[in-house]
Amino acid sequence: MRERSEETKGFVYGLAAYLGWGFAPVYWPLLQPSSPYEVLAHRVVWSVVFLVLLNTAMRTWAPVRAAWADPRKRRLLAGAAVLITANWGLYIWSVNHEHVVDASLGYFITPLLSVAMGVLILGERMRPAQWIAVAIAFGSILILTIDAHQLPWIGLILAASFGSYGLVKKLAQVEAIASLTIETFVAFPFGAAYLLWLATHGEMAFGHTSVGHTLTVLSAGIITAVPLLGFGAAAVRVPLVTLGLMQYFSPVVQFLVGILIIGEHMTTGRWVGFLLLWVGLVVYSVDMVRHSRANRD
Repeated sequence: MRERSEETKGFVYGLAAYLGWGFAPVYWPLLQPSSPYEVLAHRVVWSVVFLVLLNTAMRTWAPVRAAWADPRKRRLLAGAAVLITANWGLYIWSVNHEHVVDASLGYFITPLLSVAMGVLILGERMRPAQWIAVAIAFGSILILTIDAHQLPWIGLILAASFGSYGLVKKLAQVEAIASLTIETFVAFPFGAAYLLWLATHGEMAFGHTSVGHTLTVLSAGIITAVPLLGFGAAAVRVPLVTLGLMQYFSPVVQFLVGILIIGEHMTTGRWVGFLLLWVGLVVYSVDMVRHSRANRD
């Protein structure tokens, strides 16, 4: 009974995290007239403030110090910081320029890209259904490229950066709060330096627009860290298959926000490309569930 209760909690934590990420496109435009780069810097700086308070309140500095003392983990988490910062920056830019659907494409592709990276980098083997799913995904990208007369570069870069981020985190094997703390600490000097440069050149919107804008920017740290913490809490409570299927909540919500709220245009070719990709994800998900059940049996 207790195990089922913990799994239910984990599902709620995971759902909250993915829904938070899904509705993020509604939040980031509220930070205008701050540029995407100023928003990114604030996101890093205020995440550090939030995590300092969180680690102090929860007394979890020991795992942070232990991970930082390990040179290999420190290098890996520094790489993770670069990848997630690049991912955040492009994501914020795409949302502010009404490319939410293109951004959602990246997070739809990520699971299949992660499988391919496992084969190419970690030497893992793909099952036949996974090969089919990856092939379908490449087909969808080809259709989207033909329709737009260019590669869907936003989705591809977001998928590559987030997939690589997950790979590096897997290699580092550091607990969620400690990992996130070190990553944000690594990025902090660059974010703080950029904000200082904006302030000295009179180009910072923060503090010079309105009280509401200032408070919204200050909340960026919480908006950033809370879903990541929810994801970490879910990861230790729910089966990996459940967590893997839940990851689609976020891009589905992003896609619906882009279509229904922001009103982005969908051509016939774009619909066909996305539908083909969703077929690939269904093949991938069914195979993942079957493989999990076979292992349990």
